Amino acid sequence: MKIMYFAWMREHTGTAREDLDLPDGITTVAGLVDHLRSTSPGHARALSDMTVVRVAVNQEHSSLDAPISGADEIAFFPPVTGG
Repeated sequence: MKIMYFAWMREHTGTAREDLDLPDGITTVAGLVDHLRSTSPGHARALSDMTVVRVAVNQEHSSLDAPISGADEIAFFPPVTGG
C-alpha cells in the first residue's frame, strides 16, 4: 500500500510517502488511521483530528469508513480553500 502525506501532515510524519504492508484485520480507512497513529508520535500528531484531514483512496475523495486493500494508494491532506 502506498500512503502519501501533504502539507503540514508531511512535516509531522517526517515523510511525503511511505509503503506499508497492510496489517491483517485492517479493512477501512479508519482502521488504517488507528494503526498509523501508533507508529510514531509524528503520525499520532498528524492524524489526531480527522475533522481537519481529508482522505483519498486511489485518487477519489473517501470517508473514514471506506474499504481499503493492500494494493490501494491512500492520500492524507488538509482541506483546501480558494478565494
